[in-house]
Amino acid sequence: MRDQLLEEALSYRFAQPELLSLALKHPSMGMPHNQRLEFLGDAVLQLCVSDMIYRRFGGVREGELTAIRQKLVCQEGLAEIANRIGLGKWLKMEHSFAENGGRENPAVLSDAMEAVLAAVYLDGGFAAALKTVDLLWTVEDQKQYRANAKSILQEKTQQRGEGLPEYVLEGEEGPDHDRRFTMAVYLKGRLLGRGRAKSKKLAEQEAAGLALEALDRESEENS
Repeated sequence: MRDQLLEEALSYRFAQPELLSLALKHPSMGMPHNQRLEFLGDAVLQLCVSDMIYRRFGGVREGELTAIRQKLVCQEGLAEIANRIGLGKWLKMEHSFAENGGRENPAVLSDAMEAVLAAVYLDGGFAAALKTVDLLWTVEDQKQYRANAKSILQEKTQQRGEGLPEYVLEGEEGPDHDRRFTMAVYLKGRLLGRGRAKSKKLAEQEAAGLALEALDRESEENS
């Protein structure tokens, strides 16, 4: 039986409905389940969201784009999208797991959301996946997260047990009507990023975005 109401929520009709059925199958139901699709969906989502925010935020620098993307594709963001389309009620899972809150579990919902996107990609290609992301990840979501590079950086450094980042005004220049501020962000005395903008707040956001990039590169190099 087709999951037609879910297809309507996705605005996509599957040529191979068995792909969607697999994407909705939690590991508690045994093999095969949706974890391989979730693996693929993670990469598809990263590319689709990168493409989307690149197009929608012309002129925004790389560091800030990185911060927007990280917030949109994090577990919390994915679970929010899943809840918005009621994905939990379509998931196939072992009864006791569902009784213990499995359908509302953010980790379960985020994995399933990525698996569903992978199913769309395998069924209809990148254009179909991108269209789905454009539909579900709204402009309002992106505007909400655009100014959150500082909070994302703070969450990341605290999770790593490195304390809070420190922002330092390094300079200001230009006439009063067109002032430019340079802000640097340090972590335990180490420079992570430097931003320049029309206000201290915007310069801090830019510095935080560049700091996130620096920490991501470090993680990749150390992995």
